[in-house]
Amino acid sequence: MSDEARGPDEVRRSDEVRGWLSPKAVAAEAGVSQEFDLSQCVREPIHLLGGIQSYGALIAVRLHDAVVDTVSRNAGEVLGRAAAGDLVGEPVTELIGDEQWVLARESMEVAAGPGDGSSEDSSAGSSGGAPAGSSDGPAASGVLALSLEPDDGRVRHFDVTVHRVAELLVLEFEPRASDGPFVFQNFYPRVRRALHRLQGASDVAECCAAAVREVQALTGYDRVVAYRFDGADGPGQVVAEARNEGREPWLGLWFPASDIPPQARRLYARNWIRVIGDVDDATVGLLPELREGTGEPLDLSGSILRTVSGYHLEYLRNIGVASSMSVSLLHDGELWGLIACHGDEPRRLTPEVRAACEFFGIALSLQLAAVAEREQADELSGCRRALATLLARLSSQAPDALLRPGSGLAELLGADGALLVRGTEVTATGGPVPAALPGLLERLADAGPVGEVWSSDRVPEVLGLDAAEAEAQGVPAGLLFLPFNRDGDLLAWWRREQPAPREWAADPARPVRTGPGGERLTPRGSAAVHRATVRGRSAPWSPAQRIVAGELWREISGLLSRQMAELEARNTELARTNEDLDSFAHAAAHDLKEPLRGISNAAAFIVEDAGAVLDATSLRRLTTVRRLAERMDGLLDSLLHFSRLGQVGLEREELSLDDVVDDALLVAGDRLAEQGVTVVRPAPLPRVRADRERLREVLENLFVNAAKYAADEGAAGERRVWVEAVPVAEPGDGDGRPVTAVVVRDNGIGIPPGRHEDVLQLFRRLHRREERGGGSGVGLAVVKRIVERHGGRLWLESPVAAPDGGRVADGGGPGTAVWFTLGATDAP
Repeated sequence: MSDEARGPDEVRRSDEVRGWLSPKAVAAEAGVSQEFDLSQCVREPIHLLGGIQSYGALIAVRLHDAVVDTVSRNAGEVLGRAAAGDLVGEPVTELIGDEQWVLARESMEVAAGPGDGSSEDSSAGSSGGAPAGSSDGPAASGVLALSLEPDDGRVRHFDVTVHRVAELLVLEFEPRASDGPFVFQNFYPRVRRALHRLQGASDVAECCAAAVREVQALTGYDRVVAYRFDGADGPGQVVAEARNEGREPWLGLWFPASDIPPQARRLYARNWIRVIGDVDDATVGLLPELREGTGEPLDLSGSILRTVSGYHLEYLRNIGVASSMSVSLLHDGELWGLIACHGDEPRRLTPEVRAACEFFGIALSLQLAAVAEREQADELSGCRRALATLLARLSSQAPDALLRPGSGLAELLGADGALLVRGTEVTATGGPVPAALPGLLERLADAGPVGEVWSSDRVPEVLGLDAAEAEAQGVPAGLLFLPFNRDGDLLAWWRREQPAPREWAADPARPVRTGPGGERLTPRGSAAVHRATVRGRSAPWSPAQRIVAGELWREISGLLSRQMAELEARNTELARTNEDLDSFAHAAAHDLKEPLRGISNAAAFIVEDAGAVLDATSLRRLTTVRRLAERMDGLLDSLLHFSRLGQVGLEREELSLDDVVDDALLVAGDRLAEQGVTVVRPAPLPRVRADRERLREVLENLFVNAAKYAADEGAAGERRVWVEAVPVAEPGDGDGRPVTAVVVRDNGIGIPPGRHEDVLQLFRRLHRREERGGGSGVGLAVVKRIVERHGGRLWLESPVAAPDGGRVADGGGPGTAVWFTLGATDAP
């Protein structure tokens, strides 16, 4: 049937099935049978089956006028009155009397309590797979003793359970057992003893072991197990068991998730207890089958007598169970697990025993929660001590200090490694970073609000990958991270896969098997254990670890905020200082040039006018004054040019580096030719993105330097300067990835390694002013400034290897190589 041919509720349930059943389960089921459809089990609206167990009777009464709305077909027989159909539309008081009707209403109000979901304002019911009020927690019900005097005059006594369904009050009549009416004092001593034993348990396993023993003693079932779910939709494991002699053990076995489909789990979360007296019981239908106004059967979500799905009954028959009871175990309103009881013979439980078991289930849930909270508190205390130690090491340092070896960041959460992402910088500690992790974090960065922990111990499953695919792609099995902002900055921990062996009572990939009672879900027990290893998962992240991760995030966020504020203040002050320095340099250079020109001119005029009468010493001194003034004028020109480099914006464009080299040689070519230096380009140069004039100036300075510091006369080989663009790893604090760098290398006299930083400073020369063609010592400082304005880096190498693999010294001297890169974006 197509989605268009079905109602919206049925389409919704079908979508739920497709999302809940794994492809493997559907494929396996299809391979076993052409008739049985496992998805039918998942879609079945088990709260709307329209029937009850035959040992009792049901009457649903409208609260506003006390008129009977729905009855079970056996109501007349069980209650000793007229035919069931005659009760519909009649006042319930004609059946039970005014006084007992008042008692029924009062028992419901007491059970519901203030603000309960069963009040007048509760939902008017629901259709489809979701039981009405399923989100309200366990349904409220009351129990009272009622007596009816049927037509034959023999008084009949009943235990009546009362619960609310929208505008209806549902009364479920069970003939009273021979041992008398429900009396709280009869079962309280047994429950008190059981609770006392339970409270002595120290951990979950011990709690559950005590619980199954006590429930078996209370009920007499042949097998009682505690069953814990692995996640809301996952399979379950038997964690404790009490069984009579001769029954095979189930302790430790896992059962497929398909054994308890989603709608059954919702009902378990709503009802503390569920009893099946006889799996072969003949279901009794309701009158009317469909209620007027809703067009659906009466919602039996909260019913004690509710009939059971045929799938479940056949499941029980296939494992040899004649009667059963389930007690729900809840934690924080979610279904944690079940106490499941199985009997070899049909067994009816009195309301007294049911109440005891329900009470015990509530107490066990509270005890399990207390144990879990105690364990979490202990773990959280240990994690916080480790966090305090970690933060003490960090103090006022940069957050990157967290990633240093021995910081304890990965160990804080028991992870295999940790990762800090800040902008384009990625810093890691611990084991090798999984190949897919950076890209995965980028995909998941918007998975939750900033500062909120995202975690999973089954990342491949989240991504729709199997374990082999995840391993091949380098996807970690476990991941926990916190985004600092929406820019992609985050702190993450990862864990490797931790394969977990499991023993299944049924092959989870083949949930459908032919059993004695037919072709249905059939676990085989330990006689046919299926051993399998769960892959694609890591150790789970505990609540304590998530809490501590959040606390660390707050500490780092505070540190980052303080550092950002300090950095902004320093940048503001630095910008102001740089502006002042640039202004001063410009003003000083510009304003000092005029007096210097005056001094030079005055000296020249004196020599010209009085040179004939001056002695040689005075003439020499005047000449020195003029030369020094001209030198100072040159220095001021260099200073003025250097200061302007920090003020003039760059006009970046895509250029041919070969063309720019040609432009630079128009100016520097004559100097190179004078010194006999040949320019060599081993290969065509690439295109670059840069400011043409500034890049030409860089190359001019480097070519002029190659001419100035060419090898001395008489050195072997030709004087050369090579220009290339090669991939290279930047030295220092680079990330090690190759970048394209331009290198201008010569076979000249070289630069001593200890003087590399000196020659990059303003007005620093390795030789006296009059040596090697003179100069002010500004050239390399200008080159460095221009490169940094492009967002690039500059470094020197001397001596250098020759391009042919030999030494540059083989062709002259030790040589110098000037390397520089051009950043991808303009520097500020």
